[in-house]
Amino acid sequence: MVDRPTHELSQSEIAELVVDWYERYADDVLRVCYFYLNDRQQAEDVMQEVFIRMMKKPPKVIIEGKEKAWLLKVALNLCRDFWRSGWVKRVIVGSKKLEMLPSDTDKVDDYLEKQALMQAVHSLPAADREVFLLFYYQGYTTEEIAEMLDTPAGTISSRLSRGRVKLKELLEEGNKA
Repeated sequence: MVDRPTHELSQSEIAELVVDWYERYADDVLRVCYFYLNDRQQAEDVMQEVFIRMMKKPPKVIIEGKEKAWLLKVALNLCRDFWRSGWVKRVIVGSKKLEMLPSDTDKVDDYLEKQALMQAVHSLPAADREVFLLFYYQGYTTEEIAEMLDTPAGTISSRLSRGRVKLKELLEEGNKA
């Protein structure tokens, strides 16, 4: 599909597009949500909401190659909304340890190393954590992240740099313990 305004699409074409994007990107959206929320069920709920939103209000223009970025932007916004909600502040914050979902090929040492890294990343401020997720786990460039988050590229670079320094400190502290 070439760049095309969604108002030119029929409901059935939008439904087909949602199914196609779900099959191609649902795992990535779920990973981003899980990384951000640190709760599998909440991540699944947010992931489903991303695709429901797409059905109800698709992007104005579908740009070839930018669909995943659009889905992740919606996912991050929904995750932020979730964390701002009063329900989270009353019920979730501080109630659960970090969970990791190891893949079948992970070894115990790799799992423990990943768990330590994930805990350190989760302790970063939300803005830095978000940029880390998109840069290191999703492979976006600083320019793409800047566009996605409506933030200057210099700010994205600063967040990455600040986050690296903080992560190094956290991981060095963990190794001493």
